Amino acid sequence: MSKENIEADQEHHEEKRVEEQTTSINNEVEEVEISEVEGEEQEKTFDELKEENKDLSDKMMRALAETENIRKRFFKEKKDAEVYGGTKLARDLLSVLDNLNRALESVDDQMKEKQNAFLEGIELTKKELLNTFSNHEINELAPMEGEKFDPKFHQAMFEGPHPNIEKGNIIQVMANGFTIGDRLLRAAQVGVSSGVIQNKEEDEKEN
Repeated sequence: MSKENIEADQEHHEEKRVEEQTTSINNEVEEVEISEVEGEEQEKTFDELKEENKDLSDKMMRALAETENIRKRFFKEKKDAEVYGGTKLARDLLSVLDNLNRALESVDDQMKEKQNAFLEGIELTKKELLNTFSNHEINELAPMEGEKFDPKFHQAMFEGPHPNIEKGNIIQVMANGFTIGDRLLRAAQVGVSSGVIQNKEEDEKEN
């Protein structure tokens, strides 16, 4: 083989070797690029999953909170129905209680001696009615003379002067009030002082 052929053959082998190395390098670069792309996609997918998980957690928490609110509202409405469902009947029964009180207040000593058993029956009926009210969260409002008038719980039936009770205070209780649960069933009916009556000597001193 001539020298030229040998050199040509060597050049051919060298070119082939360089080509193979170049191909190998290109393949490695492609593998690296593919690996990087896959890594980015995996990272992106992981972030998306985290975001979806966060959204699902938020939705679940909101659903649980809404369920709890519905449960509380249901029990409150149930409780209100139990307590306030008989409001109209309770208000009507107050008239019965008022009549029992009037009957007892009208009794004199002579009647007590003659109708003692009958009066005891009225007393027991009144007591039983009040116990029934209490069992259904119906409670009596019994203001005292001299107590401050409260428009939330008292109804002023009249206003007048009083010897020693200041203006705006109760001077007479005509009928006790009642509440049912935390609501007013009937306001207490009262008389209210318009001011303390001054005697003539005090009037003369002021004049």
